[in-house]
Amino acid sequence: MTWVPATASLVVGAGRRRSPQRRSAGWPLSRDERSVTVVRFTILGPVGARRGDVEVDLGGRQQRLVLALLLVRHGSVVTLAELVDTLWGQDPPTSAANVIHRHIGLLRRIIEPDLPVRAVGAYLVRQAAGYQLRVDEDGVDLLRFRRLAAEARRADEPGHAVARYAEALALWRGSCAAGLAPDLRRQPAFAAIDAERAQVVRDAADVALLTDDVRRVIPALRQAIDRDPLDEALRARLVLALAADGRQAEALASFQEIRQRLSVELGMDPSHELSEAYQRVLHQRFRAATIHRGGHPSAGGKEEIRSVEPPCTPAQLPPGHPFFSGRADVLARAELLLDEDRRQGRATVALAIDGMPGIGKTTFAIQLGHRLASRYPDGQLYADLRGCSAEGAAMSPGEALRGFLSSLGVPEGAMPTDLHALAGRYRSILAGRRILIVLDNCRDFEQVRHLLPGAPGCLAIVTSRQRSIGLISTAGAHPLPLTLPSADEAREHLVRCLGSARVAADPTAVEEIIIRSGRLPLAVAKVAARAAARPDLPLAAIAALAAVDHRRVGEAVAEPAGRKRAHGRSGGAELHDQLRAYTAGRGYETDHHEAAPRPTRLRAPRRDTVAVRERRPAHPGSAPHPSRERR
Repeated sequence: MTWVPATASLVVGAGRRRSPQRRSAGWPLSRDERSVTVVRFTILGPVGARRGDVEVDLGGRQQRLVLALLLVRHGSVVTLAELVDTLWGQDPPTSAANVIHRHIGLLRRIIEPDLPVRAVGAYLVRQAAGYQLRVDEDGVDLLRFRRLAAEARRADEPGHAVARYAEALALWRGSCAAGLAPDLRRQPAFAAIDAERAQVVRDAADVALLTDDVRRVIPALRQAIDRDPLDEALRARLVLALAADGRQAEALASFQEIRQRLSVELGMDPSHELSEAYQRVLHQRFRAATIHRGGHPSAGGKEEIRSVEPPCTPAQLPPGHPFFSGRADVLARAELLLDEDRRQGRATVALAIDGMPGIGKTTFAIQLGHRLASRYPDGQLYADLRGCSAEGAAMSPGEALRGFLSSLGVPEGAMPTDLHALAGRYRSILAGRRILIVLDNCRDFEQVRHLLPGAPGCLAIVTSRQRSIGLISTAGAHPLPLTLPSADEAREHLVRCLGSARVAADPTAVEEIIIRSGRLPLAVAKVAARAAARPDLPLAAIAALAAVDHRRVGEAVAEPAGRKRAHGRSGGAELHDQLRAYTAGRGYETDHHEAAPRPTRLRAPRRDTVAVRERRPAHPGSAPHPSRERR
């Protein structure tokens, strides 16, 4: 069933009254017009809200569930389908959409009772695809938790780091959205928050073991273990912390308890990490060693701190194309969108670049990344997700996360195995930093869902052949479609590659190259590269082969490698034969200096022309057929 959201604009927030004309028009409240009464939300435990010092009654369980999902996905658009799935799972009623709209309306009146009818507020915005909660850092405890954890990682002294970690963990009053539904922890959005908490607890324990202040993290360790009793990494740290606090008998009892549970419930022995913690207690070596990059102790034994936060600044962007040209309008639009979001106080999560194969998505994304790099001084991450690659399987989200975490200084042995825990660790490190992430060659939204930053300040640039509706509607990404460049932009690329003198010497041949390549950037680039490699050939000879080259480009982007190999003789050999035939008849040298009869007419065979037409990708920016371009 497809859920279609209503089109009316709806905002929940606190605001002062304005003129009836502006209210009835549904204009949003400006920051200056908001009331001094602030609504603050809690999600790290039972869902709640306070208006000033007054606790707000949020109504029944379903209304709280709706608010809970909006809180954990703050800043992103939550689709109606996601809300329906959270409330009813696989068995929603036929009236589900109306029920959701009613819950939103009730929440609006509960949180902001003085807002006039049809007026909009400042927090919960109705978008075309769903709802978006806009809160600042002080408006929800989850954001304060992430800020404090980020400050702890940046602390120069372990004592300061422990204090920040303790302050962050004190915000938790139970599991995320506690008490709403017994199976809520299986929902990815809520499970990721709990995994993020567990990782912060582990980091806090690692740093506390460098100090004499381990007592401050023991309650948080116990709470996290109560939620996940078989988490051996947490239990290992509790064993060490209890021993360091002088409670060695309690530490050994804790180890015996988990060992028995593992044996009875899973038929397993304790992990190496847990067994090592036990041995360290037996040998009175329970103090932590040097902290590695990423906040984890080494096996050395020196009580020396290197860095609580990964000090490395990743710079993974590939080099920009030396002959990049054009796309000035799309580059300007990307910067305009970011600037406008910043002026409006919105967090831009992602820019979604889409276009047909060969349109130049990767080249453009890298160029845009270098152009925006100064805005993200904490580094740039890059991954080719191989979503549409003919060679090799697509990269899994877990593989990409492990690569990013390694680049951010987290040792391989310190990485969680669960996908949600990996994502939580990744987002925890990104929190409070300004990092640019380029996710190239994406297959679909599910491949990048866990790779998107979870807090304001970072930006993801995502490229894909298909426009990702999920990325736009759920993550609030701005779409940046790439279409065919103009003939002038294609000509500019040839000038950059070949020089203005050579291009100006034969404008007819240049026009023929542009037409026969269909203005497809990949095809134009291949023709330009061939011309640059043979400066002795006139552009007319290159233009005569552009149609064949266009066919080969079409095969390269449309067929898997195995099928291309099945064609027998390669397109490169065929192209070489035609080049020899053309140049031999005009006195030019070929690679083998062999003469060949001059062909009466040099063009791509008709069957190849038909093949190009049949394989042309069904995309709004598809390259025009050369014969149509001439008309």
